[in-house]
Amino acid sequence: MRLWNVTRWCMLTGLAAALAIAAPASSGTGAGLPVCGAPGPASTGPPTGPATVDSPYACRAGGSALESEKIGFTPSGYHHLGAGTRGEWGGVSGRFSVVDGSVRPQTYDFVVGRFMAKRDLGGGRIAWLEAGWSETGWASPGRQHIYTFDTNTNRWQFYDQYSVRPGDQVWLDISTDRNGIWRAWLWWNDRWNLLTQQRLPLGPVARIEQYVEVHVDPSRQVKLDLPKVAVDNVQLRPVGGGPARYWREDVATETAAPSRGGFCLDWKTRYDTWTAGDCEDSAKD
Repeated sequence: MRLWNVTRWCMLTGLAAALAIAAPASSGTGAGLPVCGAPGPASTGPPTGPATVDSPYACRAGGSALESEKIGFTPSGYHHLGAGTRGEWGGVSGRFSVVDGSVRPQTYDFVVGRFMAKRDLGGGRIAWLEAGWSETGWASPGRQHIYTFDTNTNRWQFYDQYSVRPGDQVWLDISTDRNGIWRAWLWWNDRWNLLTQQRLPLGPVARIEQYVEVHVDPSRQVKLDLPKVAVDNVQLRPVGGGPARYWREDVATETAAPSRGGFCLDWKTRYDTWTAGDCEDSAKD
């Protein structure tokens, strides 16, 4: 498979001064949802229904989110483990486990487990929205965050009101409505929390990705340890609405696993249940 390469906007130099407090990136008014207020405890059970603005007790993430400055660079050292659809869908949802990725502070290292909706606009431009959990070398190193990234703002947004740590599991959803507004949701405190909504040049359908993604700072090469990230219950929303369906082998799919770096991808059920992380046999590097 030909992996796409894009410019990531990240921040490292002047870290303490550069991180600013800002409202979660959003286009529109949050669909009129009430502010979530105190986040409450993490959910211990799966979602009870799809993520929509009409979901019972749905709310939008309140407070502020840490936001990185826009300092552009095109880093090397990416490792992608997961899959993407060949065709277009209306959204994706599922569960990721959270691990400690041994990311080094004051570096461009990062580890994320994320979903993405994207479209190739031509001319080297790609529009997308992604959501998941992250551990980075520039935002509270050593801590895991719920995050979003979108090409309207070209910024990482960290939602630290939702405290996650290694061993936790998080349910996420990226989906759209018929007006082409894409939303990222987190299942927390037994309700859907809207992280961000964006009117992106995707339209009401997009190609979907599910990835564990690792980036090693190219100026400070090292082997990062990555305990196995478990992903399951991955479901796709069909074009035009209707109930979600599991991402199985009858969905036209491209898979990606690195040929270097010591990371391995293990499909338990193609393509809705899988793990990615350090290979059990180091000879697989």
